[in-house]
Amino acid sequence: MTSQRSVRIAEAIKRIVSEMLMRRIKDARITGMVSVTDVDVSGDLRHAKVFVSIYGDDEAQKQTMVGLNSARGLIQSEVGHQLGLRNTPDLSFKQDKSAEHAAHINALLQQIHTETASPAPDRSE
Repeated sequence: MTSQRSVRIAEAIKRIVSEMLMRRIKDARITGMVSVTDVDVSGDLRHAKVFVSIYGDDEAQKQTMVGLNSARGLIQSEVGHQLGLRNTPDLSFKQDKSAEHAAHINALLQQIHTETASPAPDRSE
């Protein structure tokens, strides 16, 4: 069960990390468009998984993850500063591929729809 406090902290971490990615992190490896999709904070508030969606090819996605992990200390420090908690959650970045998965499912459904929507044979002859 998720407590209200962990939900509030997760939302705050999401906001802080998003702002930092837009304004403060200038790592050249973070090349694609990156958005924070979700944050999952453990019940004891010691760990937080930050899920990010990265738009770009496979190489850009890999380099962006390397850049994010490199900037983890700076981001975690800022999270600790802004939240003012006794123990700052240990951040880990995970790539959220749900958008890609949804696009793939949509393409498969469209293909099925196209194959089944072929015109009915003309029986008037």
